[in-house]
Amino acid sequence: MRKILLSMLLATPVLGFAQSFQVNLQGQKQIGMAGAGTGLAMDEAAVFFNPGAVSFLKQNGVQAGVSPLFLKTAFRETGSDMTSYNKSKLATPLQAYATFGSPSGKLRFGIGVYTPFGGAMHWDEDWTGKYTVTSLDLQAIFVQPTVSYKLTDWLGIGAGFVYANGKVDLRRALPITKADGSSATAQLEGHSHDFGWNAGLFADAGNGLTFGLTHRSKVDATVKNGDARFDVPEALRPTFPTTFNATLNLPATTSLGIGYQVSAETTLALDVNWVQWNRYKTLSFDYDNNARIPDTESPRNYKDAGAIRLGAQHLLDSKFVLRAGVGYAITPVEDGYVTPEVPDADRWLLSAGLGYKPDEHFQIDLSFLYENVKSRTQTNLETNLSGTFKTVAYIPGISVSYKW
Repeated sequence: MRKILLSMLLATPVLGFAQSFQVNLQGQKQIGMAGAGTGLAMDEAAVFFNPGAVSFLKQNGVQAGVSPLFLKTAFRETGSDMTSYNKSKLATPLQAYATFGSPSGKLRFGIGVYTPFGGAMHWDEDWTGKYTVTSLDLQAIFVQPTVSYKLTDWLGIGAGFVYANGKVDLRRALPITKADGSSATAQLEGHSHDFGWNAGLFADAGNGLTFGLTHRSKVDATVKNGDARFDVPEALRPTFPTTFNATLNLPATTSLGIGYQVSAETTLALDVNWVQWNRYKTLSFDYDNNARIPDTESPRNYKDAGAIRLGAQHLLDSKFVLRAGVGYAITPVEDGYVTPEVPDADRWLLSAGLGYKPDEHFQIDLSFLYENVKSRTQTNLETNLSGTFKTVAYIPGISVSYKW
């Protein structure tokens, strides 16, 4: 049975890890290894990466961390020598985990709070594409209580219930001139409260080789009676909506991870994942007043996409740990559907990390992730916005943990 199960894990047809507005910053140790962690029982972040690995953790603990994200995007319109840049706004994806139960027993418990989806894109109010978007703030915070059970000394399973709390704030200019000569504006803001799940399988094949298989369910982030604010001339306000309904289809993710302990000091990790972005076909808004603005369905037509991540960890001594990683991610956004709120393209990932353990209880982990998104020249089929986008991201991170 053991050989059959491991063969099934290796044969699982996965491609990788899409980007778009999916945030891959769920654990500082794993970020330092380019996001690889599904096939390892590293720390409390296993609640996210693989609930089945929680039952294999050698200690209980709590940890909390944050990853400030600095995003730099440039856009040059086709036929122009002028370049627009996004504003320097700081996003701060957070993560916090705790695990409980006897490390020598079969049953363990955990809880996680993390940010798997989000976006923060801010352009100048008068930039070239102001009628498509001027800013987007999107955040989804998941809370996941988890149960993990060690079926045998080499196989563990686990699952967690997910409560998803979302927030969106989308703004753009309107082709209407106000009395002061400025453009009218629209702002859509709302919250969602939805549910999902996360399940995983972890196997220790012996001789330093471990495997993980996880599935994180889809979540339909539904905003009901969100606020629609239109800053337009007073005479036009009765013809504009005041509320809206919308649903953002967040994808399911299936992940396969392999870990290999080369020596007592060095561990390697490989992660690949399949993200079902193809369910994100349209971005639709249902307004309460259609006198001037009809309900809209903007095409997105995302495709399933992929990536691969390879990471390494090396123990220098009893106090210090070094980590590094590299990855390549393929965008789910097809030609003709690139938008300035998510100017996505294929990207390279480079990471580094440092762990410091001053005593047997406390540990501090630092990470740095660099993402180089390829230059992409596109004409959007809906808005006809045409030009070249180029993005890079700089993401430092820190977490503090206490183990017992």
